[in-house]
Amino acid sequence: MRALFLVIDLALVLYIYLLVAAAVLSWLIAFNVVNMRNQFVAMVADFLYRITEPALRPIRNLLPNLGGIDISPVILIFIIIFLRYVIALYILPNVP
Repeated sequence: MRALFLVIDLALVLYIYLLVAAAVLSWLIAFNVVNMRNQFVAMVADFLYRITEPALRPIRNLLPNLGGIDISPVILIFIIIFLRYVIALYILPNVP
């Protein structure tokens, strides 16, 4: 059972990295640093959008409109870090 929680923790860490990559890529696309007509960039952007958007959409629906600033990835990262601490401090010590 402990191994299952460690795999969940690893998946949460990987998801944090995907959220950061999606945010950075969106900035690079917005400032025309990378070209969306490049097929590789378009595939990576589409993958990151499909992976992160289902988790970010409910947070965006709850947040007020802040103009061009999107803080939903930061809030989701805080939620994931909170879940990791709950697993590490309260669940793992009680699992044999």
